[in-house]
Amino acid sequence: MPHCQSADSCLSHYLETKTDINTAFDRFGEQKVKCGFGKLGVCCRLCSNGPCRITPDAPKGVCGATADSIVARNFLRMVAAGSASYLHVCEATARRLKSIGEGVSPLPIRSGQSLDELAALFEVGGSTTEEKARLVADKVLADLYKPRDEKMELVEFMVPEERIDTWKKLGIMPGGAKAEVFDALVKTSTNLNTDPIDQMLHVLNLGISTGLYGLAMTNLMNDVIMGEPVIRTAATGFSVADPDYVNIAVSGHSHSVFAGIVSLLESEAGQTIGKAVGAKGVKLVGMTCVGQDMQLRAGASGTEIFCGQAGNNFTQEALLATGAIDMVISEFNCTLSGIEPIAAKQQIKLICLDDVAKQSTAELLKDERGKEMELARHLVTMAAAQHRQRRSAGVVIDVPEHGHSDVLTGISEKSLVKFLGGSVKPLIELIASGQIKGVVGVLGCSNLAEGGHDVMTVNLTRELIKRDILVLSAGCTTGGLANVGLCSPSAAAEAGPGLRGVCESLGIPPVLNFGPCLSIGRIEMVAQALAAAMNVSMPELPVVISAPQWLEEQALADGAFGLAMGLTLHLAQAPPVTGSPIITKLLTEDLPAITGGRLFIEPDPVKTADLMAEIIANKLQALEVAA
Repeated sequence: MPHCQSADSCLSHYLETKTDINTAFDRFGEQKVKCGFGKLGVCCRLCSNGPCRITPDAPKGVCGATADSIVARNFLRMVAAGSASYLHVCEATARRLKSIGEGVSPLPIRSGQSLDELAALFEVGGSTTEEKARLVADKVLADLYKPRDEKMELVEFMVPEERIDTWKKLGIMPGGAKAEVFDALVKTSTNLNTDPIDQMLHVLNLGISTGLYGLAMTNLMNDVIMGEPVIRTAATGFSVADPDYVNIAVSGHSHSVFAGIVSLLESEAGQTIGKAVGAKGVKLVGMTCVGQDMQLRAGASGTEIFCGQAGNNFTQEALLATGAIDMVISEFNCTLSGIEPIAAKQQIKLICLDDVAKQSTAELLKDERGKEMELARHLVTMAAAQHRQRRSAGVVIDVPEHGHSDVLTGISEKSLVKFLGGSVKPLIELIASGQIKGVVGVLGCSNLAEGGHDVMTVNLTRELIKRDILVLSAGCTTGGLANVGLCSPSAAAEAGPGLRGVCESLGIPPVLNFGPCLSIGRIEMVAQALAAAMNVSMPELPVVISAPQWLEEQALADGAFGLAMGLTLHLAQAPPVTGSPIITKLLTEDLPAITGGRLFIEPDPVKTADLMAEIIANKLQALEVAA
């Protein structure tokens, strides 16, 4: 059976040579026939009378549930799982920051300025850096742990007043985030809530805490612990993995989990561990979103020891097949199960640092706050031993020429403003002059479903920049876009004349790389800054967001955040809700009058880009700005 293709032709060619391994590109064809009931969201498996499948001849389940209530509770349950995943990362980051503030953890604070800004934003005191760290972490944790009937306090510090007013009118201001997830699961159990509108309002509620805490807050705390992003050029692709080094691939989403390893490898003592086994030293290789985060911040922490981002979630199996990786450390998703047999074949050590990410063939080691440096030394020593063992066993190294060495990275809501001279007004002026026709965020995951690996993402992005629309990217989309060259300055040649002129004069690409999926929160902060500078509400903003190849539950929670913020959201593939006329109408027709947000589904990249350009032009016209 032929491989699923990738927009990255070098990756496709490389996979064709690897006939001895089985990857997602092989398995996708084996799973090509999809369950129609599942795609519509009309299958219910909650009780022993099922699974019930809604059809015209059987419009209700055994319990009497309709398609609308079944779809709504299935969707709410998915969003609750996605929200819980992000909140898990936020909670872990806050607890690490607290342990640093209490003196339990030996890790340094890399950005005192970021900490001071957070403390001022949240109106907490503290006479020392440590006290501020503890107080900020306590504020975040207190909100996460509130009961559901007590509203989270920090929400009101993080979004425009018009959003707060809208959410309060709708009754979707979140209480304690973990309690909201808990009750969402209760609400979606057997013979409980059957009101699809109530359940969809709960989806929006979860989107708010996902975006503000799981995304934005995690970024802000990681800025304190790991340092703020600094704009620079960096390398991507498989070529970053130098087999002369002990190479540790990192996978997950929680950057501060690796703070101890980064600190150790920045020291001569850490590098000596690798040199003792005949390597030039030890380096980290980005494999999923936590690698994107390392790339984003490597200018502040770990520049020399982080060799680059190899790709995105669906390139990891091929990366391990190169033989250049000695150890994989995962602490969260999106680590594919398919790497396990490849790791065994290549004698690669698999380590998990959180049981939520435990793989069947991986060793689980406890990430204990206060013992980060001991764990780091143990992990690096194990990786070095694995490197020596693999070399003595004659493991074949086959690293293709792949990727780009001039990817612009380190872009954040702060570094972008600094680059623009201290405000977002220059960007607004470029839009008002017509040189840039608007801004689109191309965000989130990669999947194999929309024409192949990153195919829709890359094709849509190329169509957008041809229309002089600036693209902001975060998540696995960035891994794909970077590996085909769209995050390199030379990609300006593919842009329309207006955007090309801007990019060439500034020396930037037409796709701005914000890093990991967590940085969706950063792009939302850029959108807020644009709205504030233009003195418009979020729904009026000439910005569209797209998750063209969304993959899983976390992506749906991200999308709920965008819709709650009042933004227009595009998906190439509909979520599993189209079996419900009520939910479909709510999301695609009624939402503008509710939150100001809008969802549209379009799988064709040319039609999507045309529609996005039209939406942005109409918003600019309404603001009396030339499109």
